[in-house]
Amino acid sequence: MVSTRSISLPHGITLDCRVCGNPARPVLLFLHGFPEGAFIWDAQLAHFSQPEYGGYYCVAPFLRGFGASSSPAGAEAYRPRYLVQDIDTLIAALCPGGAVECLIAHDWGGAVAWNLANQKPERMRRLMIVNSPHPGAFVRELQHSAAQQAASQYMHFLRRDDAEALLAEDDFHRLFGFFSNTASEPPAWLTEMERAKYRALWRQGLHGACNYYRATPLRPPRAGDTGAESVQMPDSMCTIQVPTRVLWGSDDFALLPSLLEGLEAWIPDLEIHQIPGASHWLVHEQPERVNAELTDFLQSKG
Repeated sequence: MVSTRSISLPHGITLDCRVCGNPARPVLLFLHGFPEGAFIWDAQLAHFSQPEYGGYYCVAPFLRGFGASSSPAGAEAYRPRYLVQDIDTLIAALCPGGAVECLIAHDWGGAVAWNLANQKPERMRRLMIVNSPHPGAFVRELQHSAAQQAASQYMHFLRRDDAEALLAEDDFHRLFGFFSNTASEPPAWLTEMERAKYRALWRQGLHGACNYYRATPLRPPRAGDTGAESVQMPDSMCTIQVPTRVLWGSDDFALLPSLLEGLEAWIPDLEIHQIPGASHWLVHEQPERVNAELTDFLQSKG
């Protein structure tokens, strides 16, 4: 059964975590994105903690700024080095002197995971990314792809001073709209039960979540804001030396498939599995596929 565990980190941040399984077992660590919470991984936590599926200790923190985790007020506190520090020290707390068996991450969680894998590869034995752009590819596409620049314009809205108030209007109408690829009916997975989980999360505050967008320079350039145009991303900041599997819902309208091009230059041990008919919200849409992919990945790598 999935339960909660609050973990205080040595640099003063507390992460509220959803956990399942025996803490003495090897760890699978799951990171969520925007505008999500740790509960998106509940199906994976329940599955992989079972003995017949590895008996892992499964942990999914609410990232800083989300839910009951620490939520510093200033945007500067959401710069990559602080987000990476959170997960680095969380892994140290969960696996003293060791590494998680796999770090699994989606969206903003993936941004943190890419950076941690680059800076502290010893913290993980494997990395699985779900619809989250590698930073080198994201900078390249934001600088040179008009299509990706257009697809990422929403980032400027989320940087506005009044973004939190606008997102909360009309029962979080805009936020629920993020989950639909079109203006038609909401996706089948967005049941009233799921809506209730998201309302409860968002009512705890949206300021920290929006600060991720205020803090990052990886945004499309526009008049008066150079955004990603001014970012230099040397290969030393892009290389990933752990076995990596990327799952990509091909119908993601915000993160285009061109973001997958050229990754092999930075990641020697790479598999890319594109999933037709799936969107950015693959974890919600096809939890069984995510489970199958992770099972295969855990079994295929030493």
